[in-house]
Amino acid sequence: MSSVPRVGFVSLGCPKALVDSERILTQLRAEGYDIAPTYQGADLVVVNTCGFIDDAVHESLDTIGEALRENGKVIVTGCLGAQPERIRARHPQVLGITGPQAYEDVVANVHAHLPRPHDPFTDLVPAQGIKLTPRHYAYLKISEGCNHRCSFCIIPSMRGDLVSRPLPLVLNEGIRLLNAGVRELLVISQDTSAYGADLRYRAEPWGAREIRTKFIDLARELGALTAERGAWLRLHYVYPYPHVDEVLALMADGLVLPYLDIPFQHGSPRILKLMKRPAHAENTLERIRAWRRLLPSLAIRSTFIVGFPGETEADFRLLLDWLAEAGLDRVGCFKYSPVDGASANALPDPVPAQVQEERYARFMEAAAAISAARLARRVGGRERVLVDALEGSGRGAVAVARSFADAPQIDGTVRIRGAGVARLAVGEFAEVEITAADTYDLGARLA
Repeated sequence: MSSVPRVGFVSLGCPKALVDSERILTQLRAEGYDIAPTYQGADLVVVNTCGFIDDAVHESLDTIGEALRENGKVIVTGCLGAQPERIRARHPQVLGITGPQAYEDVVANVHAHLPRPHDPFTDLVPAQGIKLTPRHYAYLKISEGCNHRCSFCIIPSMRGDLVSRPLPLVLNEGIRLLNAGVRELLVISQDTSAYGADLRYRAEPWGAREIRTKFIDLARELGALTAERGAWLRLHYVYPYPHVDEVLALMADGLVLPYLDIPFQHGSPRILKLMKRPAHAENTLERIRAWRRLLPSLAIRSTFIVGFPGETEADFRLLLDWLAEAGLDRVGCFKYSPVDGASANALPDPVPAQVQEERYARFMEAAAAISAARLARRVGGRERVLVDALEGSGRGAVAVARSFADAPQIDGTVRIRGAGVARLAVGEFAEVEITAADTYDLGARLA
């Protein structure tokens, strides 16, 4: 063992799990532990797991096995940790298991198997903590858990009901990130637009004012903080409650990016009812039309499930018709798969795998055509983009950037070529003219 104890860390799953990993790493680093980049260089390894769908469960179990083979000392946390018997059945030799959001328990497990240094140097930790994202963007988690009981989902059983973070804590974290050079804040939670509902939208003191612990108020305050620094604010996982309409004004004023990530999941009212989706009776198509009348540039991202139990060909055609009418900019799709503990497992009329595959292909073909058409409309326009990476050098240099419509790692990119590109820097904004479009990405030159 090295003179300074070293912890290896593997983070799986969604951005919410990534934020959990950042918090654990920040605490460990504050206590004087070193973070090892390899299994071999670590005295023990923490694996933050995902347990949302079967593929994620298998990946988590395989990763735990890999860590045990390569290192031998493994602590498990995260969503799959809510099912310790499943982990022990496959990997009985793990040192400890904790569930999601159990930050203190994870650190306590590390203490038990790798004693903390006697005199930690807390000044080695940057003000924003340890981040697993590039320096110029960061996720800001505003709540834990979820109050919905969607029939295909077990997240409430793993992460519990909605627990909103106190508004001053969220705003202070946002300020620390921006002061550290973050150029884009990505707000995340399981249900972002429900923020504060568990606290009855109570007012919290903030400087000389009081601010309600509510989605729209938080968006307004964070938007003002980012705008005054020339940074971006992007909202993820927003359910289309009526009060979401209010955020369109913040987008029009430039406080929030004109981008909404809304998990619609389906277009058939019957299937939405079987899914037990919140607000399934809302006329979402009319809402989308109203949003775009107010803000024509609005980019909408969503995810859908095909092959849900009981989904008929008529239901699927309703989904395709809904998609064509909605004209969503960015779309993801999953083939339904049973999840241990989900109530949807008991629904009759499962859709055969072959039919699921065929519907998935038809859905993605339709979504691709919509994406290509919407991107083509932007050719010839000028946009502000954020540079994520530089490829090559000199005249052959290419800058890989993102526009207002592109969240990192899940949406498209803007590839900038031509004069001046080599002088750009990662984490810098650039004004570009859009010169080309394909199915998912744009081409550009500096304006």
